[in-house]
Amino acid sequence: MTNYWLFKSEPDVFGWDRLKREGKTEWSGVRNYQARNNMIAMKVGDLGFFYHSSTKEPGIAGIVKVVRAAYPDFTARQRGGEYYDPKATDANPIWQMVDVAYEADIPRYVPLAELRADAELAPTMVLLKRGSRLSVQPVHVREWKHILALAKRPAPKPQT
Repeated sequence: MTNYWLFKSEPDVFGWDRLKREGKTEWSGVRNYQARNNMIAMKVGDLGFFYHSSTKEPGIAGIVKVVRAAYPDFTARQRGGEYYDPKATDANPIWQMVDVAYEADIPRYVPLAELRADAELAPTMVLLKRGSRLSVQPVHVREWKHILALAKRPAPKPQT
């Protein structure tokens, strides 16, 4: 059974276009225990939305596939690196990562504002919960299907 996820990335750090060019990447540098646990729960073949965060218009840009299950995040042991954690060792790596690959474009970018305004998603989707900042989070199959349907519709007209 396929599980569904959402992976957040800042487009100026690692964006959707770069993933499409390169084909795949390790999802390293995650330093939140719940996000790490989400990656540990992933299986090869699971699908995820690639989400652009910390940008003028955050939103869902495309679909990725998990191509390698969780394994120790080497960036935790790179002294002087941005994601270095002195508590991480070879024997106890603490932090995990998965590899994801480009799977598919979606018909159109689905902005966060549109997701928030959707009555079916707003009450339950982890991304839309107050204070939710997880960089890797689960997406319920119902939410997954609904967002794919939204992406096929024309963009809503801006309200004036």
